[in-house]
Amino acid sequence: MYFRRRGASGKLRIGGFICCSGSPGIWGPCATSSAQLAVAEINKRGGILGREIEMSIYDAGGPTEEVVERAEQAIAFDELDLVVGLHTSAVRVALRHVITRHRIPYIYTPVYEGGERTPGVMAIGETPRWQSRPSIHWLAQEKKATRWYLIGSDYVWPWQSHRAVKRYIKETGGHVVGEEFVPLGEDNHEPHLARICAAKPDVVLISLIGTDSITFNRSFGECGLGATSLRLAGAMDETVLLGIGADNSENMFCASGYFPAVGSRANDDFQSRYSAMFGPNAPPIGSLGQSSYEGLRFLEAVAAKAGTLAMGPMLAAARNVVYSGARGPVTVRDGHARMPMYLAEADGLDFKLIKPI
Repeated sequence: MYFRRRGASGKLRIGGFICCSGSPGIWGPCATSSAQLAVAEINKRGGILGREIEMSIYDAGGPTEEVVERAEQAIAFDELDLVVGLHTSAVRVALRHVITRHRIPYIYTPVYEGGERTPGVMAIGETPRWQSRPSIHWLAQEKKATRWYLIGSDYVWPWQSHRAVKRYIKETGGHVVGEEFVPLGEDNHEPHLARICAAKPDVVLISLIGTDSITFNRSFGECGLGATSLRLAGAMDETVLLGIGADNSENMFCASGYFPAVGSRANDDFQSRYSAMFGPNAPPIGSLGQSSYEGLRFLEAVAAKAGTLAMGPMLAAARNVVYSGARGPVTVRDGHARMPMYLAEADGLDFKLIKPI
């Protein structure tokens, strides 16, 4: 067995497992830049408990078995002390077995289905209870939505999220008129759109990711459905909206813990530092990629509270902690993150905030 000399270099070696390819690869540039900004800021403050962060980025896109092998190699040969992940929940489910076997902490940052309780895994993203439920209730009340069609990518986040969504729709007196799951990478959406058109929903709830969401929503707009059906998207941000285009984003709503349009001191400062570090051609900021910045700020707060990077005390500290990033104060209680949440509507290539939810 290979035993790593953790901390032997004096540096804290973090593996950033970020989707840089495949359907969610569109979030890779912002996620990488956001992580690099957080590392630079934390190191300027003296690192994590006096240890300078040394971060390496690994592609978490592509076949899951290849990502798992990449993680095994990185942990063994690059002597990683900790992993931060921005990738699909399918990859998280596979990676957590690697992480627990090697007993190193794993921070998972993006929106996800909720319920992660694996020892060593700390998930801090938005969950359906706080993201989808108030949005569904708002659309039911304000837009009189009762008929819902659910479409998502064919993996664990949409599967589990749709289970919760059906309960929330039922709470409003609405009902689901159709549901389907689409293989990752599918770009022929004519059959899906034909079924949606026939079902005549008031709202199409979309749990497609990355470029799959782009191609679907483009086709949705081009066939005229945008004028007759509302859309509520889960893993949606400005990065995806840019790909969809202003002409195809009519009547599209999104809820998230982060939008660049949020007018707060924390967000303004984050965007200023991001622009200063990466310049005018920096990757556009969106909630999915930005979450990697939050993950490292969360780590900084957890380590400070624990006073050590040892696994047991860190995980105990992570169960109940408050940290502050670009999203403002985020409270983790019993392992569940609560952050400010906003409902927004697409307005051209940006999201216009409607209200906090």
